[in-house]
Amino acid sequence: MTRQRDIRSRFQLIGLLWPFIAVVLIQTVIAGASLYTLSAVRAYAAGESAWSKGHKDAIYYLTLYANSGDANYFERFRHAIAVPLADRDARLAMEKPLFDYDAAYDGFLRGGNHPNDNPGLIWLFKNFRHVPYLSNAVDRWIDADPKILEIAALGEAMHAGISSGSASAEQLAAWKKDIHRLHEETAPLAEAFSVSLGRGSRDITVLLLCVNVVTAGALILLAMRRTGNLLEQRRAFESALNAERERAQITLASIGQAVVATDAEGRLDYMNEAAEAMLDWHGASAKGKPLDQLFRLVSEESDEEDNGFIARVLSGEAVGGSGVPQQLMRPDLSSVAVSLVAAPLYVDGKVAGAVLVFHDRTKEQEFMAQLSWQASHDTLTSLANRREFEARLNASLAALAKRPAVHALMYLDLDQFKIVNDTCGHAAGDELLRKVSAALHSRLRPTDLLARLGGDEFGILMENCPEELAASTAESLRQAVDELNFVWAGRAFKISVSIGVVGMSDASMTLEEILRSVDVACYMAKERGRNRIQIQQIGDMEVEQRLSEMAWVQRLREALEQNRFRIFAQEIVPLHGDGAAGAHVELLVRLADAEDKLIAPGEFIPAAERYGLMPLIDRWMVRQAFGILARQTADASPITTCAINLSGASFGDDSFADYVLEQFARSGISPATICFEITETSAIADLDRAARFIATLQAHGCRFSLDDFGAGMSSFSYLKALPVDYLKIDGGFVKDMLVDRIDRAMVEMIQHIGEVTGKRTIAEFVENDDIARALRDIGVDYAQGFGIAKPRPFGEHYVGIKSRSFEARIGAPDVALAS
Repeated sequence: MTRQRDIRSRFQLIGLLWPFIAVVLIQTVIAGASLYTLSAVRAYAAGESAWSKGHKDAIYYLTLYANSGDANYFERFRHAIAVPLADRDARLAMEKPLFDYDAAYDGFLRGGNHPNDNPGLIWLFKNFRHVPYLSNAVDRWIDADPKILEIAALGEAMHAGISSGSASAEQLAAWKKDIHRLHEETAPLAEAFSVSLGRGSRDITVLLLCVNVVTAGALILLAMRRTGNLLEQRRAFESALNAERERAQITLASIGQAVVATDAEGRLDYMNEAAEAMLDWHGASAKGKPLDQLFRLVSEESDEEDNGFIARVLSGEAVGGSGVPQQLMRPDLSSVAVSLVAAPLYVDGKVAGAVLVFHDRTKEQEFMAQLSWQASHDTLTSLANRREFEARLNASLAALAKRPAVHALMYLDLDQFKIVNDTCGHAAGDELLRKVSAALHSRLRPTDLLARLGGDEFGILMENCPEELAASTAESLRQAVDELNFVWAGRAFKISVSIGVVGMSDASMTLEEILRSVDVACYMAKERGRNRIQIQQIGDMEVEQRLSEMAWVQRLREALEQNRFRIFAQEIVPLHGDGAAGAHVELLVRLADAEDKLIAPGEFIPAAERYGLMPLIDRWMVRQAFGILARQTADASPITTCAINLSGASFGDDSFADYVLEQFARSGISPATICFEITETSAIADLDRAARFIATLQAHGCRFSLDDFGAGMSSFSYLKALPVDYLKIDGGFVKDMLVDRIDRAMVEMIQHIGEVTGKRTIAEFVENDDIARALRDIGVDYAQGFGIAKPRPFGEHYVGIKSRSFEARIGAPDVALAS
């Protein structure tokens, strides 16, 4: 407020004085312009003197040169005639259609004018050239130009003749006559130039004097009128000040802040009604008393009484520009939390007293306490929130570096909370969370920290807790929730909780590491059946594996966003020479890391399957593969069958079939080209949905292959329910079939099942020609493996191997087998 008043006062002062400031500025500008103009006129007079002297010296030295032939006189002639010639160059530069300031400045400088005078010479010529005061002098200057040029030319002609020795006496006599003639003709022009310039200078001086006198008179009249207005305003201000003083008294009496004013000795002079209520004093009885008899101030920071504050204010020191927190102690020893602002009151530059303003902070303290509690607690359950929990956990981890100890951290996730929330609404879910919070809290030590981390998730920090105590406490908590009978609107719900527990004793652990570890432990408890406890230690192989898989989630999402997956193709060849024209390939996915190094699918597929990212990868694979097939060029081998692996999550997604059909429509490739491979175990997991998925796409021409067939022996009975076109024999049977009779028998049995059910068979892991011959003898239709062809990048120019060359390598099949 003080700063605003100062700014307002400055603007008011400017408002009062602006006419006088304007008078001074205008007079200063006019005087300055006048002085600058007179300086320029003086410079022209000096320049004309140098011009005249140069002209006369040129005549003089040219005459001496004609009489003596001494070259020194000629050089002096050149130096003298250069002055009027340079002045002429300056004038011509200023008279050009495009004003040449630099050339004019250079001309005047060569003409002997002082460098400080040149800007004034140029300015006066530019602005007053056509004013009669100066134009007459300039015209006389121009009239003299032809004679000056003639003198210069005569001097050069004389020098040429004299220096070459060709000048005769008659020639010298003629030159002397010309010099005399030019002197006689030029002298009147020079005199007229000087007279005109002098008359112009005097006229300009008189004009400027008149302008200054008229301006000064007008400004004096303006100042007199403004002074009269100021006197009238002063009388109005005095009346307004009296009215404002009265309004201030009324305002102080009505504002909510407690205002106290003292005299110069620190005795009470005035206080408003708010101050009377705060101090518990009546104004009439308290007036004239020293302030230390009315109240005491105790600092909230130091808890010490401030005895000298009023003395400091009366000495001219302001207290608490933004309010100092204090406790105001009344005579009855009751207190009020206040903030104090105090300032000295000046009259005629001397301290005449002090003004104290007290603000009651009671409600603010209550509000701040409430905000502080809300910042660290969950409003629904009154437990600590995630922010407070992580702060306490971070402090515990930091303390381990100073004092070794064993702590325990628990992560709890309710198992059936979503059922209650979805069937009975959020009110029921909130009530359940309150009951669970109370049940958990009753089973913990007073020093244990229980927090709601969000939703139906809770965290518990148990400091100085060995593993045995943590295990028994976790079991007690599980039982407490399991025994909780929750009834809502006549419906009873059975609630359980999954608890992850990790020990904390390593001071090098970070907050992120310990939270990830306990989260994984809770996830494992849910994965293993729910309503159970999973106790893990930091560094356990299983925990590390899960943490590694969790790290893959973000990497896979980034790879999808940055399109860092790569497609490879591996050839599948017929074993009996009955393959149709064109290649039969299986598409395989690889991942390129940030440095473009390829990562095998075995490293990231498990994490993608566990955390639900396979449908995204499958969609990417379908979209990219269809696009490549649609863009294949004529020089690429035609692909008649392109096998694409699908995860169980994809064909379990009801919208995936629609997505595939949409990609067929966009790419324009034939559905008959595509053969989707699904694993046996994932198909059997949801047989009905897998059958519907296969039937939907087979109706549009797609083919299907059942991958890893034979890995689960109980699956043979389900084969008739899956209308696939191919059976891929699990590679675990194929690679050792030459040395293991059981593996060979499995291959023969699967081949027989394929024949019975009308499905063609494909053998994986064919690593050499001997295995290929054995497979052909058994009757297997196709072979795939590193012995046939290694996976290669798949693109628009992909060229497959030639199946006939494979037949030549292993030998032609028997006629009986071929048939």
